[in-house]
Amino acid sequence: MNTTTSALRQVPPTSGAYLAVLTWLFTLFNSVRVLAYLPTLLAVFNSGDSSQHSLLTWLTWVGANATMAAWLFEHNGRRLNRAIAVSACNSLMCLATSILIVAYRL
Repeated sequence: MNTTTSALRQVPPTSGAYLAVLTWLFTLFNSVRVLAYLPTLLAVFNSGDSSQHSLLTWLTWVGANATMAAWLFEHNGRRLNRAIAVSACNSLMCLATSILIVAYRL
C-alpha cells in the first residue's frame, strides 16, 4: 500500500494567503539560519580550536541541505525558487564550517 499518494485521502485546499505567508516565513527563518552559522565560524577562527565541533555532524548537514536543494529543484520542474536558494546557501555555510574545522585540525 502506497501511503504517499493523495488518492488515499483528500487534502483540503489551502488558501493563497496562507501559502504566501508560509513561503515568506520559510524564507525568513532559513535566511536567518544562514547568518546563524557566522558565530560558529568566528568562534572556531578566533579560538583556533575546532575540537569541540563534530566534523561528521557538519558534513551530514552539508549533505542534508544540498540534497534538499536538489530534491526541491527536481520537484519544481528544474526551476529555481527561494526555498532552493536558501537550502543551497545553508549547504554552503555548513561546507564553509566543515572546511574551517578541517583546516584547524591539520
